[in-house]
Amino acid sequence: MRRGQRATVNLADRAYEQLKAMAITYQFRPLERLAEADLVKRLKVSRTPIREALNRLVTEGFLTFTPNRGFQCRPLDAKEIFDLYEVRRTLEASAANLAAERATDAELDELADFLKRSRAAPDDASVVDLVSLDEEFHERIARLSRNAELLRILQNINARIRFCRWIDMENGRRAATQSEHAQVLDALRARDATRCVAVMNSHIARRLDQIVDVIREGYARIYMGSYSQVRPARARAPRVPAEP
Repeated sequence: MRRGQRATVNLADRAYEQLKAMAITYQFRPLERLAEADLVKRLKVSRTPIREALNRLVTEGFLTFTPNRGFQCRPLDAKEIFDLYEVRRTLEASAANLAAERATDAELDELADFLKRSRAAPDDASVVDLVSLDEEFHERIARLSRNAELLRILQNINARIRFCRWIDMENGRRAATQSEHAQVLDALRARDATRCVAVMNSHIARRLDQIVDVIREGYARIYMGSYSQVRPARARAPRVPAEP
């Protein structure tokens, strides 16, 4: 690849990451039309990498495209979020089932160490960091399934429901979540695939009415300006307490 081509690719990747972060946090309002000329000025890159990034985000479900209206921020839609949770539950149950069979004892020890350290994170840590730790626990299990495609799809879903999960975490779900993570780990250590699937299904299942409540609060945050409470100031890796 020539130097000019590499530069274009790097600019497109940078624009993609910036626009993805803005879409995840609803810095664009639902169904807001995204003007390419405005994004060129805002991100200080040319139209070509902006267009490449926008098309990629449409393909991945973070934006929508409508003829004659162009690119838009996706709606904050309860049915869509519910559908994503259903897919996530199915994927993670499969991941847990495979991990019970394929993970080594040493890998489960590493997962236990991570769970111990993540549980030590302070309760007043930012919801961004707490959700990142939660996602990492689940994605570690997906890696133990030895199925790269399963992990890739799960990471996409996690990003698309992240805004709602920040609200959930802020509303006090952490204690129950940590307890359920411990149950998943116990089932994995016992190599009990049936129990792994059952615990994971119960852990992730969400009723539509629960999601509607979260969506309602999400709209309030977006349009009343309070959503900045859960918006990360910058992308960063979650801080996990060091082992003693």
